[in-house]
Amino acid sequence: MSEVPQKRAMRRGLSALMADVGVSATDMDGGVSLDQMMPIEKIRPNPEQPRRSFDEGDLSDLAASISQKGVIQPLIVRPDPGRPGDFQIVAGERRWRAAQRAGLHEVPVVRRDMDDTEVLEIAIIENIQRSDLNAIEEALGFRQLMEKFGHTQEKLSTVLGKSRSHVANLMRLLKLPDVVQDLLREGMLSAGHARALINAPDPVALAKRVVSGGLSVRETERLAKAATNPRGETSAPTGRSSAEKDADTRALEGDLSAALGLSVKIDHATAGDGGHISVRYKSLDDLDRLCQLLSSGLDRA
Repeated sequence: MSEVPQKRAMRRGLSALMADVGVSATDMDGGVSLDQMMPIEKIRPNPEQPRRSFDEGDLSDLAASISQKGVIQPLIVRPDPGRPGDFQIVAGERRWRAAQRAGLHEVPVVRRDMDDTEVLEIAIIENIQRSDLNAIEEALGFRQLMEKFGHTQEKLSTVLGKSRSHVANLMRLLKLPDVVQDLLREGMLSAGHARALINAPDPVALAKRVVSGGLSVRETERLAKAATNPRGETSAPTGRSSAEKDADTRALEGDLSAALGLSVKIDHATAGDGGHISVRYKSLDDLDRLCQLLSSGLDRA
């Protein structure tokens, strides 16, 4: 590639950095030795690693696999800035832990020279892309990237391959009390349950009712709405106002409005799965552009 290499970790190519595979000499900066075996006691975890918990069952399964086949994917490490002669894990702590359980004395590594900023950014991105990450861990990862590195929600959605509404909805979960976030971490509540509780007057009490009653997301939404509006007052005889719409619907309206450059409203029926979408245009030019977009979509279908 002709593009000048960037120091920022997110510009290095996520396929190489995050998957720990396909690493070549031409892909790396200087100060790198390829796929070498390193004593396991010379390697230490990153103290700034955002992932604090590792599933015991998964670690045991991975340790059993490593006992049979060894560590197939190398760890990425860098010289430990605080302990000369030792190395710090950039990516692959889970494999390092499982290798210790399997009784290995050395593991394959790829060594890189990286500064603290690059290491933290890579660690956060690696964790966000894990399939077993719970919603709170993912949201905390998003917040770290935004606060420490100045990334916007739009940039995160592009780099990580996630929709902007997905990023926005997960970030909203961090507004919930710690008790509710813990229930979400433990799998007692789903992200859908938690989103329904964000604007409730007492989300902790409602969350406990949801867990004890085994309520569905829809039932939780109705429970939260009743708690917010105990007298059943409505602002309109039909449909739902913007304030009454759930977070996913409002986020989808925003995505569609941004994509079309026009005002889009979604009215989902309170009963059933139907509804309608309205698009407001201000001029005939807007209407003509909308027709062209719809026509081009039909041509590709």
